[in-house]
Amino acid sequence: MPRLPSLRHTLLSSRDLLMTAGPFVLLTVALLALAYWALDPSPPKKLVLATGPEQGAYAEFGKRYQAALAKHRIQVELRTTQGAAENLKLLEDPDSGVDFGFVQGGAGRLRGGDEAPPPDLVSLGSLFYEPIWLFYREDSARRLIGSERLDSVAKLKGWRVNIGAQGSGITNLMRRLLDTNGLGPEDIVAQRLTQTPAVVSLLDGNTDALALVSAPEAPMVQLLLLTPGIRLMSFDQAEAYARRLPMLTPVSLPRGVVKLAEDVPPEDIELLAPTAALVARASSHPALQQLFVQAANAIHSEAGWFQRRGEFPNRRAVELPMSKEADRFFETGPPWLQRYLPFWVANLIDRMWVVLASIIVVLIPLSRVVPPLYELRIRSRVFRWYGRLRQIEESLADAPDGPADAQPLMDELDALDARVKQLQVPLSHADELYALRSHIDLVRKKLRALGAQTPAATP
Repeated sequence: MPRLPSLRHTLLSSRDLLMTAGPFVLLTVALLALAYWALDPSPPKKLVLATGPEQGAYAEFGKRYQAALAKHRIQVELRTTQGAAENLKLLEDPDSGVDFGFVQGGAGRLRGGDEAPPPDLVSLGSLFYEPIWLFYREDSARRLIGSERLDSVAKLKGWRVNIGAQGSGITNLMRRLLDTNGLGPEDIVAQRLTQTPAVVSLLDGNTDALALVSAPEAPMVQLLLLTPGIRLMSFDQAEAYARRLPMLTPVSLPRGVVKLAEDVPPEDIELLAPTAALVARASSHPALQQLFVQAANAIHSEAGWFQRRGEFPNRRAVELPMSKEADRFFETGPPWLQRYLPFWVANLIDRMWVVLASIIVVLIPLSRVVPPLYELRIRSRVFRWYGRLRQIEESLADAPDGPADAQPLMDELDALDARVKQLQVPLSHADELYALRSHIDLVRKKLRALGAQTPAATP
């Protein structure tokens, strides 16, 4: 039982503090809610990534990105497309629903024109070399040029060549390669099959040559490299092509890199490669851009057939404006907080710390008002009764009938005392309450003295 008064006073003090600091707390919550709404620090939990044909390199890499972002509870929907050209078109279309996509070579030159890059797209960096693979049948080469070895694009005249389906990145590249060799679309029998049917057609002998642009990880590339009777053309003039077509980089497929024990390929093969890039809408959430760049670093930084360890991802060969998040990653690595905290917590702090600091700067001066207001609230609970006590004391001094006026004032004082006894204040202000009660007792003594006076005799 002795603990109950202590608990009651503690609760009373807490209630008074809450009532005093309540407006300050509500203002703080309102400012935080407004900042959260304005900054939108939490990224959406679902997005769409445009990849490429099934069993292509883009599709394979898309699955890796999907798994990487799933660790942060981000659902990545993979949109199958015909390739880089279609991906770029989807990214430029605000109604397509595509947020990120793999784009080949560079946005400005990809479509064969000199138009400026789309202003609403940003690059997250170059990911890997994407060589042009020109596979051909040995029997077709013997029949059409009298040799098993095709060593020039100019010798494709009259060949049945699959140059990719509508929307694939290889189509425009092949047209440029043909043009630099003095060939037009009418000089070849152009086929426009999608990747898998095109490979089947080549293997069946219905196609003489097949052009692909893909990373070596693509299953179809791996298949054709190991298929007897199918050969890969070497661009012996790779440096000359690169000077004429700046979006292309000469790369070399080393002897034996496909199968070392079987010496596949049996010689170094020179290839031309645009650089695949990861492109995002400029309006996509910055936190998602940061996650994609981190995933790109984990997926593409290893050594491969055409690059050394750590060469990719990078900011080279990028024609679109770089994302601020990508620049930030390439300069300083992942955000510092993400190295120690879960992604969602680190991202929230990272996105809002400037605003939080500003709010704190504003609220600190305001918080200094809370203690005086608390003191005023508690003391006013006691001091407001002093006004009534003073009225009683003044009435006592002005009492015309002396003892006759004492009893009504005593009754009023007793009522005041009863009210004050019910007054609850925190223990830290109990001295002010007891001071009031002592002053009430002082006035009571004066009333008793007035009541004890003997009325004067009538003359």
